[in-house]
Amino acid sequence: MSKNSNSLTKLALQKFKKNFWGVLSFSFIVLCAFIVIFAYVFAPDDTRNANQMHLSIHSKKPGFSVQMLTIPSTEKKEESSINTLFFGKENTATEIPIENYRIADNKLFITEYTDEAITGREKEIPLSSFPTLTQASEVSAQFIQQKTFRLGTDKYGRDVLSRMLVGMRISFTIGFVAVFISLLIGITLGALAVYFESRTDAVIMWIINVTWSIPTLLLVIAITLTLGKGFWQVFVAVGLTMWVEVARIVRGQVLSVKRMQYVTAARALGYHDIRIIVKHILPNIMAPVIVISAANFAAAILIESGLSFLGIGAQPPMPSWGAMIKDHYSYIILGKPYLAIIPGLAIMSLVMAFMLIGNALRDALDVKS
Repeated sequence: MSKNSNSLTKLALQKFKKNFWGVLSFSFIVLCAFIVIFAYVFAPDDTRNANQMHLSIHSKKPGFSVQMLTIPSTEKKEESSINTLFFGKENTATEIPIENYRIADNKLFITEYTDEAITGREKEIPLSSFPTLTQASEVSAQFIQQKTFRLGTDKYGRDVLSRMLVGMRISFTIGFVAVFISLLIGITLGALAVYFESRTDAVIMWIINVTWSIPTLLLVIAITLTLGKGFWQVFVAVGLTMWVEVARIVRGQVLSVKRMQYVTAARALGYHDIRIIVKHILPNIMAPVIVISAANFAAAILIESGLSFLGIGAQPPMPSWGAMIKDHYSYIILGKPYLAIIPGLAIMSLVMAFMLIGNALRDALDVKS
């Protein structure tokens, strides 16, 4: 039995490897997962939530470059390296975009960056702002650098690339949490409904049909408003609305295998009902469940983006692709459409990757092909 199972697994893996789009999508998802884990390592703005604002350079095009003066904070907060690695560092330093600077009489004079045709006023920065300096000539080497915004800046002057990388965490996390909740509820109710039949099946099917009849987005909004706005509330709300598809598929699969000979043999040997379900029935019906899970992952990303666009998803300053579109969709007609198009393309790419990998898994796990 184990050899046969292993051979079927190898056969499915070989079929999956032959699917170009499936392998490409899987590689893309693995790459995204790696970036999600180490988002603050790759993000140019490694402050918490990538929330460093520079209002004077708002809504700049991709590739925009400016000189940045960094004034360190006098308050030193000790943060563990692990916490900084995975959650970013506290935003304590002050960054000032400048057009030019000069050093005279051991003093630093800067002209702040401005979009206007008129050059900004020159002002002096006291050396006391830089505790580690002994003379002004050291400022340019330690605290002034040329900063390039690869994807431009948003309407608050924040780095779009950093917000995109950190915001990817929301999409990935909600996918995993929502799919886990939907599998936990859907497999449990779907298996119990058919295996025990009679009233149990009737009650569970009634719950499934009632839940199925309510529009998904409307149900998610209702649950979100009940639980409150927030990060985890959205995850739970989405997960509680996606179990119906899983339950219906599991119910149909259990209905087709519950009278198979290996199930009858397990009953004859006196095995407990729970063991028969967990050890014998569920392992033989997981192929379609895996496929629907990939589709649910993509659907969860779209639902979260929609909720963030409506303002009831992840709350500011936490970055979210849907919230980024909400903040900048009006810029499409103001000559800066990339501010909304960039997160839109990211959502489309991630959703398409999960749909393609779902199709590849469907073909690989199809025993008739």
